[in-house]
Amino acid sequence: MELVALLSTGKGTWAQVSGLMKHGEWDKVILLGGDFAESFKHEKEFEFIKVDLDKKLKELKDEFSIKLKGKFNGTEVALSLASGDGKQHMALISSLINLPVGIRFAALTKEGVIDL
Repeated sequence: MELVALLSTGKGTWAQVSGLMKHGEWDKVILLGGDFAESFKHEKEFEFIKVDLDKKLKELKDEFSIKLKGKFNGTEVALSLASGDGKQHMALISSLINLPVGIRFAALTKEGVIDL
């Protein structure tokens, strides 16, 4: 299963994404973020997709949809929304559902990676 994660704002949220990447078993990792997120580094391989997180909701959803189309092999992805705000989360969820692809929310806890 592919992991899709948003790299945006929020104290400590990049650490959550990094931990998910490190402790999960992913076929592919796709990270979405703005200019500032291009500095994200990790020992595991990932694909970074640059997006303009300042766009209005509908425009952001459309950008996510265009840039994510054809990126997934299966019918379901693991999704991390630890980073970002409500507008960004709604746009990303909407774009994934409309691709269409199913969503399993993933989080890193003391017990390891869990599906929510």
